[in-house]
Amino acid sequence: MDDLAARRRRSSQAPFRPSLFHLGRVWLGIGWQSFGGGASTFALIERAVVRERGWLTEAEYVHDVALAQLSPGINLLGLTILIGRRLGGVGGIFVSLLGLLLPSVTITVLMTAAYARLQHLPAVQSALRGVIPATVGLGLLTAANLARALLAAARREGRMSLCFSLILLAGSGLVLALWHPPVILVLCGAGLLGAVAGRGRGKTA
Repeated sequence: MDDLAARRRRSSQAPFRPSLFHLGRVWLGIGWQSFGGGASTFALIERAVVRERGWLTEAEYVHDVALAQLSPGINLLGLTILIGRRLGGVGGIFVSLLGLLLPSVTITVLMTAAYARLQHLPAVQSALRGVIPATVGLGLLTAANLARALLAAARREGRMSLCFSLILLAGSGLVLALWHPPVILVLCGAGLLGAVAGRGRGKTA
């Protein structure tokens, strides 16, 4: 079923929409595995909807991630809403949020209660010293996958687009590291530069 969906997605420009039951089942699977916070969950979502099932292209996924970063609050919920709406409309939003949150909230409550009782045990402290670096590694992997997809899309648009994306990619990180401005200012500034660059390309085309 998933392979058929992926082939259909690649061979046609028409968007493929899974059933709400299938969509909810996939999000339930993501919710049960969403240990390690947002970084690991972003990686799970990308693997489930892009790599394994082909429901979204890499460009569509990166686009939705970028939009989710602009929303206040929890970016992961914004991404879930965007993908749910893209794949299933209003019903897709509902089943996607329910599938993601039901298992993850249940696990979080149980683990928090257990940690409150066991946090002073040496074995628990040792386990955390291993888990935290692994979580950072998942975040780096997620960022690398997003950057790869972004640069691949820019390369297809031409050399100027690729150079512009590389400058924004490195420049935004440098600005945040050196001057620590509000993230929303960096995003709005990058968006303004992108609009100006796009207008310039349109005039020269």
